[in-house]
Amino acid sequence: MKLAVFDFDSTLMDGETIDLLAQANGSTDAVRTITKEAMGGKMDFHQSLKLRVATLKGMPLSKVHSVCENLKYNLGAKELINILKAKDYKVVVFSGGFDEGVCAGQKALGYHIHFSNTLHHKDGILTGEVGGEMMFNYSKGRMLEKIQTLLNATYENTIAIGDGANDISMFKYAKKKIAFCAKPVLREAANIIIDEKDLMQIAKHLD
Repeated sequence: MKLAVFDFDSTLMDGETIDLLAQANGSTDAVRTITKEAMGGKMDFHQSLKLRVATLKGMPLSKVHSVCENLKYNLGAKELINILKAKDYKVVVFSGGFDEGVCAGQKALGYHIHFSNTLHHKDGILTGEVGGEMMFNYSKGRMLEKIQTLLNATYENTIAIGDGANDISMFKYAKKKIAFCAKPVLREAANIIIDEKDLMQIAKHLD
């Protein structure tokens, strides 16, 4: 079994879903500051996620869906995923972002499965709280290890692609550790670095 595991925000998707939601909700500046510190490794991911989502309290869920249905994807995203699937890779997305975004991304790009977080809501309004499978710095690595065990996939047959600090934990379990237009902290942990904002540049590194 061969695995290709992607981060979502700023890797497959062009930008950060939380930033787009904040823009629609009028809390852009607060979220942007926290995101920058978190993705640069200066703030614990769990803490930063909770702080960012708290700024969305009171936002209508319908507005969340509207934003996520209009996400823009990075150049080459769908084409690369099609190539990976043709080469018999299982394509998985781990996102510290939200179900609404990665579900829309799955429909648009065609990856096999995703794991992400859930924006809590009541009566169609966000509560400002969040929970889910990707809440901590170590979450992506732990989930990748579980999937490898389930599918009998090996380190040698696993590729991990990301851009930020919370993607580092995946790299322990992947032979090809790809930093895509990444923050310095992830570049240091990678063995393949892609600086051009075109995911098809990864195709040349496939077996």
